[in-house]
Amino acid sequence: MPYLSKDQIAAAREMDLLTYLHRFDPEELVHIGGDTYATRTHDSLKISNGKWCWWSRNIGGTNALDYLTRVEGLSFLDAVQRILGELPRVPPTPMRTAPLLKTEFTLPPKHADTRRVFAYLRSRGVDAEIINHCIKHGQLYEDAERHNCVFVGYEHGKPAYGALRGTLSDTTFAGEVPGSDKRFSFAVPLRAGGKTLCVFESAIDALSYLTLLKLRGQDWRAANTLSLSGIYQPRKDGSIRFPAALEQYLKDNPGVKRIVLCLDNDEPGRAASAAIKQALAGYEVIDNPPRRGKDYNDQLQMVKGISGRVKTRGGEAR
Repeated sequence: MPYLSKDQIAAAREMDLLTYLHRFDPEELVHIGGDTYATRTHDSLKISNGKWCWWSRNIGGTNALDYLTRVEGLSFLDAVQRILGELPRVPPTPMRTAPLLKTEFTLPPKHADTRRVFAYLRSRGVDAEIINHCIKHGQLYEDAERHNCVFVGYEHGKPAYGALRGTLSDTTFAGEVPGSDKRFSFAVPLRAGGKTLCVFESAIDALSYLTLLKLRGQDWRAANTLSLSGIYQPRKDGSIRFPAALEQYLKDNPGVKRIVLCLDNDEPGRAASAAIKQALAGYEVIDNPPRRGKDYNDQLQMVKGISGRVKTRGGEAR
């Protein structure tokens, strides 16, 4: 059976709930005032001074692990995996056994059209031409069953990764297609050109950046963008597990000489940028967080004057 090492458990317990929500589900946070926050799902759950308490249930804790197990109902294994982005370890066996089969990667079936995905991304401020470019090149489509945005990454012309983003009115879902290979994350264009790469935490941030370029009258097609599909938590010494997507992209595109880190303008994003920059010896590295808002989609929406809850043709989505 899979198990968790002491180091994995200790690392998971270090993450407080506010940091976890900022990183993985920022739209769930509601700022009450000062350093106090609530959640959209449970308005009686308050977060302050590194602790949280769900007053209506008289449940509280000091970290994200407690929240995921006691409030979200996740198993201990699943909660640690969600925080760290790591699979539980499997103990070695002295017997020779058949190798474990890797989860087969299969993209979800496509919907007959992409109207809901198109409407959702437009509501987030993303330019229509850029959305259509991704759809045309097989990098974006609408999931037939759940109507998620599916952002596709390719390994030498073959789909190998799928990031999912919910578009329905009652969800803030974000996830990955089972079996996805994070080394081949979403990148625009499919074939890199030029010496500069701009790196983002999510696909929507990358598309938002391209939209901002277009608004400034710049050639967005000349830019290389890569989504890391999330970031790792820096270790206590400030180092970080190097992003698999960035490592693979640089291996496949040796002509890249300059890397622009466009990670979120929050504590996890700033820490990850510093750690990645330190690990990129031999490259020109520029730290370029959004000038306004937490991420580049925030900045885009501010530039366009989009405020409040974003809307889709299926209703409203946080």
